Amino acid sequence: MTERNKLANAISPELAEKRWSARESWRVFGIMSEFVEATERLSAIRPAVSFFGSSRLRPDHPYYLLAEKTARLLSDAGFSVISGGGPGIMEAANKGAYFGRSPSVGLNIQLPHEQQSNAYQDISQTFRHFFARKVMFVKFATAWVVLPGGFGTLDELMEALTLVQTGKTRRVPIILVHGAYWRGLLDWFRRTLVAEGMIDAGDIDLVQIHDDPQAVVDAIFGYYEKRGFEPSDAEREILLNL
Repeated sequence: MTERNKLANAISPELAEKRWSARESWRVFGIMSEFVEATERLSAIRPAVSFFGSSRLRPDHPYYLLAEKTARLLSDAGFSVISGGGPGIMEAANKGAYFGRSPSVGLNIQLPHEQQSNAYQDISQTFRHFFARKVMFVKFATAWVVLPGGFGTLDELMEALTLVQTGKTRRVPIILVHGAYWRGLLDWFRRTLVAEGMIDAGDIDLVQIHDDPQAVVDAIFGYYEKRGFEPSDAEREILLNL
């Protein structure tokens, strides 16, 4: 055993706990810096639409092409497009926006097996913490567009629904793209969650389904037609406390 290992083994439990607490305290500052940096970099991208969907799809997959076309239409219509910055649907969304008129934004995440950032980002922001990244998806979004995906996509969808349902964020359009993929889930919501009183029947109206990219754009414009895209004072307060 080396002298260094002997010294390490000689550290008392109390000292070890203090060192751990100090690391936890410094971690809080790291989290704060993520929020501050991301907020400053993204503050000028509104109105924006957050895209979610599978990271596993190749560029020739129909869902990839659907996401790319939808993002391009939204970008040309004046919306920044936000994705997770990785492959699959994330890449498709960034690619569509990148070749459109408005910024393409990637919110990348550091993972144990490093996520490969896609090449179609005008603004690229990297996070260490999933929760800080999730806040940015919500905070700057005028709408959420959700394409087919797995557990990660379902996690983002359920979090969006929960935040809106509980009033922890403002209500915005939550659009599921490609109805054949999603209708079974919504049917289960009605048959089970509503039937057993786990959610209200009106909660189903928090989401809408569209198959056509132009219909997605029209739905977002239709929602804001009478109120404009800027958050009200009350909504700004909600977003401030998100």
